[in-house]
Amino acid sequence: MNPNQPHTLRPEYFDEVYRANNDPWNFETSPYEQGKYADTMAALPPERQYESAFEVGCSLGVLTEQLATRCRHLLAIDVAQAPLERARQRCAHLPQVEFRQMTLPNEFPAAETFDLVVLSEVGYYWAMPDLEQVTNHLLAALQPGGHLLLVHWTPPVHDYPLTGDEVHDFFLAKTGPDGPLKHLHGHRAAQYRLDLLART
Repeated sequence: MNPNQPHTLRPEYFDEVYRANNDPWNFETSPYEQGKYADTMAALPPERQYESAFEVGCSLGVLTEQLATRCRHLLAIDVAQAPLERARQRCAHLPQVEFRQMTLPNEFPAAETFDLVVLSEVGYYWAMPDLEQVTNHLLAALQPGGHLLLVHWTPPVHDYPLTGDEVHDFFLAKTGPDGPLKHLHGHRAAQYRLDLLART
């Protein structure tokens, strides 16, 4: 392994972040986050109710709570236990939400398929080889016609192996004529990028 190559951030990284601050990215209070969540929800077709959704990296469950209104079942995962406990409390009134502690790509929901997968502010934590493995798992689990929603901060962060643009460009490269994904719509805001794709 090349020591100069960026590595996927380990679960311990997030444990330390949450030990230092129980809302390290201000998910609950930031106007930026609130605006981005509204944009994220607006990107989903208003007429569609999802049967089985998968949110990767749910953190405190702020977005989870909103996504649940559009899903009959929502599996939300995170690598760290502390935010999952907060997320469970936040979504205790939503019986359709299930939380699990899980680390991708080493773990993945076995034999489950989804018609919505949400990767919001998580893709850049993986180095490219792990992002490729995660994507293979996600594509195998995403039902034909199912949606993949990507939302990522675009400015570079020194500890992250990838940028948000690199994550989105990686997925968009799979939207060619014979690719497994189709690009439905997307746009760039001042500090983040959003793309909605569908499984062909």
